Amino acid sequence: MTIQEFYEFCLANRDLRIERTANGEVIIMPPAFSDTGNRNFNIAVQLGTWANQDGTGLGFDSSAGFTLPNGATRSPDASWISLSHWNVLTDEQKASFAPICPDFVIELRSSSDRLNDLQEKMGVAESSYELVRNRYFFKFQIMN
Repeated sequence: MTIQEFYEFCLANRDLRIERTANGEVIIMPPAFSDTGNRNFNIAVQLGTWANQDGTGLGFDSSAGFTLPNGATRSPDASWISLSHWNVLTDEQKASFAPICPDFVIELRSSSDRLNDLQEKMGVAESSYELVRNRYFFKFQIMN
């Protein structure tokens, strides 16, 4: 599925959680389990609080999709983009699946997630991500 076809598919299916791999494969995901949703909420709140206090970038929750340099469209559980990177985008780009790789992303690992699937998902984003194992989530940060 092309990027444009994916965009139109998402518009026609707004109630679904959908991602697209770099190869154009569409992934439809079920809702998060309640306990995972609670942990994800807490992570997003902490990142949002920090982003507001820091003021140098914007925080995003799991509903935000980004078109990565390899063509994949992914929605990390929480992410942050510096204003210097975000402000380069046009208003039209910001109002769709912005063509940008977030500077910082968090992907929560629930008990039903397979480690290999999460590593593959995040490995697709950028080879320069550094994987840091944590009790509840995997944290990736672009290393400049």
